[in-house]
Parts: sequence; structure tokens; C-alpha cells
Amino acid sequence: MAGVSSSDGPGPLGRAGRRIARALHLPFTGTARGIRKATHAHGAGESGLGRLIELHAVNGAGDVMITVALASTVFFSVPTDEARGRVTLYLAITLAPFALLAPVIGPLLDRLPHGRRAAMAGAMLTRAVLALTMSGAVVTGSLELYPAALGVLVASKAYGVVRSAVVPRLLPPRFSLVKANSRVTLAGLLATGIAAPIGAGLHRIGPEWTLYGACALFLLGTYWALRLPHKVDSAKGERTARIITQGPRRPIIAQGPRRPSLRTVGPSVLHGLQANAAFRCLSGFLIFFLAFLLREHPLNGQSAAVSLGIAGVAAGTGNALGTAVGAWLKARGPETIIATVLGLVLTAAVLAAVFFGAGMVAVLAATAGLCQALAKLSLDALIQRDVPEEVRTSAFARSETLLQMAWVLGGAIGIVIPLNGVLGMSVAAAIVCMGAVASVRGLLRGARAGSRARPRVA
Repeated sequence: MAGVSSSDGPGPLGRAGRRIARALHLPFTGTARGIRKATHAHGAGESGLGRLIELHAVNGAGDVMITVALASTVFFSVPTDEARGRVTLYLAITLAPFALLAPVIGPLLDRLPHGRRAAMAGAMLTRAVLALTMSGAVVTGSLELYPAALGVLVASKAYGVVRSAVVPRLLPPRFSLVKANSRVTLAGLLATGIAAPIGAGLHRIGPEWTLYGACALFLLGTYWALRLPHKVDSAKGERTARIITQGPRRPIIAQGPRRPSLRTVGPSVLHGLQANAAFRCLSGFLIFFLAFLLREHPLNGQSAAVSLGIAGVAAGTGNALGTAVGAWLKARGPETIIATVLGLVLTAAVLAAVFFGAGMVAVLAATAGLCQALAKLSLDALIQRDVPEEVRTSAFARSETLLQMAWVLGGAIGIVIPLNGVLGMSVAAAIVCMGAVASVRGLLRGARAGSRARPRVA
């Protein structure tokens, strides 16, 4: 009897099915292998930094899903043509999470140096639960939407400060802290760009579906946070140090059981924070001043929407470019980077005041975005390098709080000053100039001092 026995293998139909399945499966497996190869390159896989990069990508995707879901709600909808008092209220709301971050959450996380994985997993799980809570409230418009949304912001900031604090524990050999921070941040930006249109598609079905997607991502993030290398929770090889500043050049390191204080860190962190506060104040100022100015006085005959779009795209492109530059930048002192970008953005602001117009506004927005990204990455590196392990999380919490306050201050200035382009760009230049006067000299001194007498934290 003619036939094909089972030992002869699958028939033509079976082989064709396998080829089709393999063809459909290949794009996903190939993409996953490509992503893993990129995140684990240059020793990041062996050190564990690659896993943190992937975790931060999930975090960015989940956050943007929630943002998309809430974009049409009253909580996040603040049109620029409404009363300025409404915008001022929005600025006050953005400070709410930081009322807990610096005095409560930061010190609490400092007391969990061996529970960093659990802390990040807890922040992810909290947002997963709150996303489910909001999925019902976003449809009905019930009041529980507001505390849940603020809870998401608090959990997001808590994750951010812990993530920044653990980077030194996963630093690959011959990897600068600026470069490591850039790789992590860039992964979050790329994931945000991918997840935003997906979230918009889900939002067309219903805003609750975007929140379901966010919940799934945060549950995945919870699992991945717990799978980070064990050395995230280990302080092996690290020494507790108190950095007692004696003069601007050389801090003295004292070993001992006494708990270190944030007031005793070296001067580079302080000057880096001053410079970043100027950048964040400039960012808040430009966002709100240009939002009102360009709605009332569009650039060169353009519509208000096009004028705002030019400034927004320029700023976003500059920010992404700054993060990418930081990821590929050769080893440079963080102090030098911050001082350099301060001079660059000050030049752009002065030129925008002198030659005010559509082109210069776009140049200033792009330059400010690029320089702010590089300055923030460098500040994170300074805190990771110079702040003792025992108070590093508190340092990140307090720095984020101060920077948010600077952003709100800049936004408030942008709301109250007259809508005159030359005046506004002059104010922008003055903001950066004050930051440069306060910090550049100290940053250059710190750069010259190099890495002498600094504790090993990674």
C-alpha cells in the first residue's frame, strides 16, 4: 500500500506550515535578539546594566501609556487660551508628588540599601494597580481619578530616584557614569516613541484600554525588577564615606560609622545642581512663555499651531539628540560637560534676543533641549560619583525636588511677563547667565581637581 509512514517525517503541507510559522516568528525573534544585543553591548550584559536598560524601557512605555490615557481628561488638559490662573494651578499640581519625594520617600529608600530591587518592583506594581483603578474612573470621570493619577506620579518619581542610585552598582568596566546614564535614558526615550502610537491606537478603542496596556507593562516591569542582578541589593566592595568639604578644590574623606550628611558632599554636586536648576528654570519659562506668545503672535505669519509645533519639535529633537550624544560620548568629566553646555545655551539665548524670529526660536529650543539633557545626565553622574551610598537616594530625591521647583518658577515667570519676544528671550538669557555665574567657576575647579580623593562607589 502506497503511503507515507510517520517515520518518513511530515508531508508537504506540514513542511509548508512550519516554514510559514518560522517566517512569521522571525521578525519578532530577530527584533528581540537585536534589542538584546544593543542593550547588552560593551559589557552591559555581563555587568547587569543591560537588564536595567530594558527595565527602564518598560517603565518609559508604561508611563507614556498612562499619559495618553489621561491626555483628554481635565487633569492634564490645560489649554493655553484659558485663564492664566488655571495654568498656575497646573504648575502647583506638578509639585504635589515632590512634597513626599524629598522629605519622606528619599530617606525611606536610603534605609533600604539592600532592597533596591524590591523598591523598584514595588513602584512598578503600585502603578499597575493604580492603572487598573483609573481604567474605570477615566470613563466615568469619578473623583478617584485625581488621587490615583498623583499616586502614579509619586511612584514614577520613586522608581526614578532608585534607578539612578543603582546605576553605579551595575557599571561595566571602562564605562563612564555619563555614558551609562545616557544609555538608560535613551532606552526610555525610544520605548516612549514606540509606545505612544500604540497607546493612541488603544485610546481610539477607549481610554481604559490604554490603561490596561499600561497595567500589563508595569506587571512585566515588576517581574523584571525582581530579576535584576543580586548585586543591586549588595553593597559588597563599597565603602561608606563622609566627604567633608575643605575649600573648593580638595574634599577630605573620613571613614567611620557616623552617618554621612548631604551637606557634607563635595562642591561639584552643588555647582552641578545650580547649573541644572538654571536649565530647568529655562525649560519651564520657554514652555509657558512661548505657549502664550505664539498663540497671540505666531511666527512670521504662521498659524499658532504651526508656530507651537516648530518650537515643540525642535525642543524634543534637541533633547533626544542630547541623550544620544551622551550615550556615545567618550569619557569626559561631568563638570566640563555642564560648563560647556551652559556656555552653548547662553550663546543661543543671546542670539535669540538679538535676532528674534522663527529660526532663532527653533535654534534656542533645540539647543536648550540638547544642553538640558546632557547637563542632567552629568548631574546624575556627579551624584553617583561623589555622594555616599547611604544618602545617595535622598540626594536624587532632593535634587529632583529642587529641579521641579526651578521648573515651576520658570513657568511662573513665563506666565506673568508681557508677551514680547525680544523681552522674553532676554529673560531666558538672564536665567542662564545667573546659573553660569553661580556655577561655572566651581565646575571648572572641580574638573581640574579630577578624581583625586573621591570615594569608590561602583
